Amino acid sequence: MSIIGIQGQILEVTVVGCNKLKDTEWISKQDPYVCLEYSSAKYRTKTCTDGGKNPTFNHKFKLELIEGYAEIKIMVWNENIVTSHKFIGSGRVLLQKVLSQGFDDDSWPLQTTSGRYAGEVKLVLHYSNALKPATTSFSPSALPYVTPSIPQVVPPFPIPPPAPAATYSAVHYSSSCPYSSYPNCSACFPPSPFSAPPPTSYPPPPYPPTSNYPPQASHCYHPQPNRPPPPQVSPSYPPPPYPPTYANPRPPPQDSAYYPPAGPYSEYR
Repeated sequence: MSIIGIQGQILEVTVVGCNKLKDTEWISKQDPYVCLEYSSAKYRTKTCTDGGKNPTFNHKFKLELIEGYAEIKIMVWNENIVTSHKFIGSGRVLLQKVLSQGFDDDSWPLQTTSGRYAGEVKLVLHYSNALKPATTSFSPSALPYVTPSIPQVVPPFPIPPPAPAATYSAVHYSSSCPYSSYPNCSACFPPSPFSAPPPTSYPPPPYPPTSNYPPQASHCYHPQPNRPPPPQVSPSYPPPPYPPTYANPRPPPQDSAYYPPAGPYSEYR
């Protein structure tokens, strides 16, 4: 959306100051100043000596508006006497709010050449002709939306009036029963051929019933089957040691005249 009818109108711009600027000096404080560019026109504030990171300017400019230009480019520099001026940051100021409402006092951020945050600039914008009627132009692809009207359909025959609501009267019921109690008709049926079961004791006996096992000890004699006699101690047990010992040991063997036999090597013995 663009505002039509701003050609040649005056826009007042006041550069109040800067906050949290990037510091480009190592020892002393920096001396910043602000530059404005609108179309081909350029403006510059005075230098705030030793302004550091939070300089104050309060410099006022009057810009002649041009049809089709709705933003101002701002740049902040650090003035150096010996060397070249150092760039601090730049940003853009949009004019849609001040051109439509007549006033804008926002702070606009600054960025370095690498896109990092470099502080902000406080501006006060004033447009005195904002209260005059201005036409708003729309592009052909964004036509205003008009709500279509809903046609009213008239029926070809009159609609009958609604029928009155039916009324119902409350019905009251008496609390007493008009019928007497039923007569005793036990004499109307023959007696049953089956007798009633005998009454059972309560509580019933436990289940399963108790048994007589194990049997109780009886005083009657029960013959025992034939059993082998208990083992007897053997006189040869435990067995004698091995080898057996003798009462009269044998004498050692004696040399025999025939043993060892005589031979060719007997003389060397």
